Amino acid sequence: MNYKKIIRSRKYRLLILKYINWIPDRIMLRIQYRIKMGFWPDFKNPQRFSEKLQLYKMRYRNPVMPCCVDKYEVRKYVKAKGLEHILTHLYGVYNHPDDIDFESLPNRFIAKLTTGGGGLNVIIIKDKSTCDWEKVTKKMNSWRWKRGEGRKYSSGREWAYTGIKQSRIVIEELLEDDRNADGSIDDYKLMCFNGKFGSLWIDKNRYSNHKRGFWDKNLNFLPNVSSDHDTFETPPVLPDNINEMIEMAEKLSEDFPYARVDFYNIKGRIVFGEITFYPWSGYVKFHPDTFDFELGNLFNTDFS
Repeated sequence: MNYKKIIRSRKYRLLILKYINWIPDRIMLRIQYRIKMGFWPDFKNPQRFSEKLQLYKMRYRNPVMPCCVDKYEVRKYVKAKGLEHILTHLYGVYNHPDDIDFESLPNRFIAKLTTGGGGLNVIIIKDKSTCDWEKVTKKMNSWRWKRGEGRKYSSGREWAYTGIKQSRIVIEELLEDDRNADGSIDDYKLMCFNGKFGSLWIDKNRYSNHKRGFWDKNLNFLPNVSSDHDTFETPPVLPDNINEMIEMAEKLSEDFPYARVDFYNIKGRIVFGEITFYPWSGYVKFHPDTFDFELGNLFNTDFS
């Protein structure tokens, strides 16, 4: 079922999910899984990565998780792990757009909502001199989670996000890599299970010809594996310090049964991106389908 064709407006889809938030997670997640994946999940004897992520959403409650998915609070977590040096330069965190001193900001920066939003609540400023700050402020005020509010519910029943107390605006350095013609930065996403590296995927050329490739735990490229983007015909060369990235990912994920830790690597400079617990909200179709089971074998759900 293509639910996006039935209800084309994302705003209305989210509004519907908000008003049926009273439906228990176990029922709602089964329905969502069936709609998005095309078959019913097995919650009694889950084998797939996508199934186990639904149990993760339903049953795993670690009070550190809300801190890790908040784009400002996670900096404290990274610092506590001894990795402060991989954080981006922070220019400020604000409760409201009116609190931002535009004149004090550098010429290039990125502003984003600390509660996330699937990449929608982000503004990139490449030249402050040409920036219409009034228009930028208006856009910030339109962001979904308003001043003084966190996430009271999650459309995908992602528990960690409902624990965020307050939405704020964080302004950081704008990362750039002149090696990519479209201005994008290669994104390294390391999936870790109980603090052990299990798989890598890389997103490249996000703004032009987006490609995504997967590697196994031994850093062997998997040419036949793909998800929702085409894979590489010729895989990119992994950075010389990829093993250092793996060590960092394992340290940042060691407190959780599963976490995806994202980094950028700009000419050897490793930069922390984010920690994610529910990629795709668990609704991902791998090709071949067997890869869903391979990742599922790495995912210990004894917490359930």
